[in-house]
Amino acid sequence: MDIADDPQALLARAKALTAQGRVLIGIAGCPGAGKSTAAAWLARALDQAGRPAVQVPMDGFHLANAELVRLGRRERKGAIDTFDGHGYRALLERVAAEREAVVYAPEFDRRVGEPVAGSIAVPSEAEVVVTEGNYLLDEEGPWPRVRAALTEVWYCETPEPLRLARLVARHERFGKSPERARSWVADVDERNAERIRAARHRADLVIDFDALGIGRPDA
Repeated sequence: MDIADDPQALLARAKALTAQGRVLIGIAGCPGAGKSTAAAWLARALDQAGRPAVQVPMDGFHLANAELVRLGRRERKGAIDTFDGHGYRALLERVAAEREAVVYAPEFDRRVGEPVAGSIAVPSEAEVVVTEGNYLLDEEGPWPRVRAALTEVWYCETPEPLRLARLVARHERFGKSPERARSWVADVDERNAERIRAARHRADLVIDFDALGIGRPDA
C-alpha cells in the first residue's frame, strides 16, 4: 500500500480526483492519530488552491449523552455502537448526490461533549467534502455503505508512543484528570484502536502524519 509523506503530492492527488465531479475523501485512523488535523489541513489547502472544500467530521454523529446513558454505553463513548452510523451514511449519500441545495451537517462540540445539529453547511459549489472518523473502513453494519459513499479513504498513522501521549493530553485538555485520562485511553480508546487497525488494509492510501508535517504551527 502506498504511504504518503509529501503534503504537495497528497494535495495533488486530491485535486486530481475532482475531475470526477464532487469528491468525498475520508480520513480514517485510531484515536489521536491526527485525522482531524489532516482533514482540516486538506480542506484549507484545497480551498486555497481554488477547489472549494468543506470538512464534515463523523464525530457529529455521536449519540447524545442522554441516549448513551439510556443504552448503558456512556462509559465507552467512542466505541462503534455509540455513533449513529446509519445517519452518517445517509448524510454522505445525500452530500454525494445533492448539488442544487445546501446540505447541513452536525458538528461535535468538545466543550460540552455533545453533537450540534445543522452546524456545518455544505454549499452546492463545494467540489470536495473531507470527512474523518474512526470507523470509515469497518466491515459491519452500515459502515460498508459509508465506505462506498466515499471516493477514497486515507488511513492516518502516527508513531504509537506519540499518538498515545497526544490522546492522553487531549482528554486532560477537555476535563479529565491525568489518571482518568490514562485509564480511558487504556480501557476505551485502545479497544477501539484494535478494531480500527484491523481494517487498515481497506484504505486507498496511508498518511504518515508526522512525516507530512501538517500538524506543525508553520504548516
